[in-house]
Amino acid sequence: MDSAQYDAVSTGLILIDVLNDFLADDGKLNTQIGEMRDKLDLRSQLARLLEGARGAGVKTFYAPHGLDEHSFDDLKYVHPTFQGGLAHQLFWKGSYGADFYEPLRPAAGDVVVSRHRMYDSFRGTDLDDLLRENRIEKVVFAGLTSQTCVEGTGRHALEAGYHVTFLTDAVAEFTEEAHRAAIDISYPRFGHVVSTIDEFLAGIRQPGLT
Repeated sequence: MDSAQYDAVSTGLILIDVLNDFLADDGKLNTQIGEMRDKLDLRSQLARLLEGARGAGVKTFYAPHGLDEHSFDDLKYVHPTFQGGLAHQLFWKGSYGADFYEPLRPAAGDVVVSRHRMYDSFRGTDLDDLLRENRIEKVVFAGLTSQTCVEGTGRHALEAGYHVTFLTDAVAEFTEEAHRAAIDISYPRFGHVVSTIDEFLAGIRQPGLT
């Protein structure tokens, strides 16, 4: 893997699914993911990452999940996970659960991507267009969940020609096994760099500086 150096202007932090259903104590998935989320101190870690990235001039792109009754009208075979999402109205567009977790909400200068319906934040959204409009070459992934939307979006980014970084301490999963599979097996396979928040922030460089 190559050295972890990031030009602030051409690097984008992709923050995936930082939504109430995952992160709020009264979110619909709190009982399923809360134990791992809190064990990894994810909420504090993401807040620290956001503060550092914004302070260094790295643009943040929010890639939120979003479902409604017509999300899968074009599919004959809907995966059971998303059948459950429809049945329980998870990340339901316009609902509290699909809104951004308050301490991690987008701020001035951040970019909000259109909502993805499954694991890939590129497919059916404007993420690629927004990255290219902002001349982003390196993408850094954080958020939820480690093995699904973070990994799925990172795989697409690699295929699309971006330089991909996964942050191991800025993601969480429902189970320890799924989390370890992502960070130990998948991220090294599909990422150019696998690092920590501190390593990423230390690698940011302003234009013209070495």
